[in-house]
Amino acid sequence: MSRRRRSIMSEDLKYELAKDLGFYDTVQKEGWGSIRAKDAGNMVKRAIQLAEQAASKSPQQ
Repeated sequence: MSRRRRSIMSEDLKYELAKDLGFYDTVQKEGWGSIRAKDAGNMVKRAIQLAEQAASKSPQQ
């Protein structure tokens, strides 16, 4: 039984990361399923870096 997972990243963030990492054209032409596993991993790694940067800039409570 296959269940579809909800994405944690927004679509806008995914497209922004794809542009930054250089595989946006592939996504546009062939969809997310056509990207390499390495590209997907790099996208997740970059998203984590951005989240860590944002967390370090926010005021501590």
